[in-house]
Amino acid sequence: MATHERIYFVVYDISDQRRWRAVFKSLQGYGEWVQLSVFQCRLTDVRHAELVADLDRLVHNKEDHIVIIATAASSPRSCSPSIWPIV
Repeated sequence: MATHERIYFVVYDISDQRRWRAVFKSLQGYGEWVQLSVFQCRLTDVRHAELVADLDRLVHNKEDHIVIIATAASSPRSCSPSIWPIV
């Protein structure tokens, strides 16, 4: 059975250096580091849900900001982005 994957860009601003490192290390398990505080991830719906749960566990919602941008295609060359603030 084929699983549908989508490209996501995760952009974050974490106020505490220790939490920033924890988020960075967690995101390394989901995708590729693009630049400071930005990751590109190719995820199935299940992996996306796991990512959101991991990030929710790591951040402080009153101090930190994370936006997950979902594209309409599995290839970054044909992206039509939809922006969904998740955390």
